[in-house]
Amino acid sequence: MSEPFRIDDAAATHVGEVRQENEDSHLALGEAGIWVVADGMGGHENGKYASQTIVDAIARTSFPDALEEACDALSAAVHAANAEIYARSREAEAQMGSTFVALVVRGIEFAVLWSGDSRAYVYRGGHLYQLTADHTQVQAMIDRGLLTPEEALIHPMRHVLSRAVGVEETLQIDAVRDTIDPRDVFLLCSDGLHGLLADWEIAAILERGGIGAGDELIAQCLARGAPDNVTVTLVMASEPTMLVLGSEA
Repeated sequence: MSEPFRIDDAAATHVGEVRQENEDSHLALGEAGIWVVADGMGGHENGKYASQTIVDAIARTSFPDALEEACDALSAAVHAANAEIYARSREAEAQMGSTFVALVVRGIEFAVLWSGDSRAYVYRGGHLYQLTADHTQVQAMIDRGLLTPEEALIHPMRHVLSRAVGVEETLQIDAVRDTIDPRDVFLLCSDGLHGLLADWEIAAILERGGIGAGDELIAQCLARGAPDNVTVTLVMASEPTMLVLGSEA
């Protein structure tokens, strides 16, 4: 049975204009229908270790065909990474951790799993929709009605995470699930992107570039000083090409 969509992907990452090392990691397992972006924290080697531990754990995982079981397998891999990062941070007496966001595609369905403020969006029908909700102190204040989204953009605690992989002994992972439309473009990114570009700017770039928009997204961040690492993964669903063969006389 043929797949309902053709899936193409592209990824780009940059250290930015301020940081000395890129602590982001990303992973594309196209044949398995899995894509991941992880944004490490803890400085230099600690942050890179944390984000890389997540993608390595996922890369070693075998994923079932069913969506729910594939999500369970991915969650188990991230929980294992959480235990490893947490144990190493205790041993080294150093803070380390990482956000992550993952896209799982199965047939006409998809799921997004995440912890922290790395985001997933879908660009659909000329509109950009944010699929994830940031696990930050500021987002919690927005949810309680203590801040407006506009006030949150300039709040001094806007980058303070309320949840991340490896920070606590136990981890909660959030997930959303929906169906795919033809021509959907999914965007996974670290906060180095959405911290600098507004949603309408991201949407305009995706409208122009589609699956090839990664370089322009990063270029716009660099033009604004890119104080953080920037990583983007783009995944596009399109109708499969149909080849009709005529019979010979």
